[in-house]
Amino acid sequence: MMKTILFFVISVAIGLADTHAQPNPDVLLGKWKLDMSPQDSTDDNFAMMEITKVQGNEIKGTFYRKGVKLREGQINTQTDVIYGALVSGDNSGSYNTSFYYKNGKLYGTTHAVDRGFLSVWVAEKEE
Repeated sequence: MMKTILFFVISVAIGLADTHAQPNPDVLLGKWKLDMSPQDSTDDNFAMMEITKVQGNEIKGTFYRKGVKLREGQINTQTDVIYGALVSGDNSGSYNTSFYYKNGKLYGTTHAVDRGFLSVWVAEKEE
């Protein structure tokens, strides 16, 4: 009897583990409006990101301004969360950005290496 109960419990646990789906990174596709100072709801400090392609672990698109291509865009879904990282830059230097996707939003940081600051941001997808 005990072996039967143990077998049942293990079978249910394995069945539940198999139904856990990996997140679909295609949710990243589209235009995102980044609130570059989410702690201050009175300002208009926004940037844009558009993810135009997700292929395997690679993402393509633009970051910060139209025409500023993101480089080295990578995603990772190993922990059932979509994480991303990219490099971008303008005339003032390089920007290293990382983010994660949760409940329809992106939560990220951008480190301006040559300008000496780290920005924390939250992004919502534009319709």
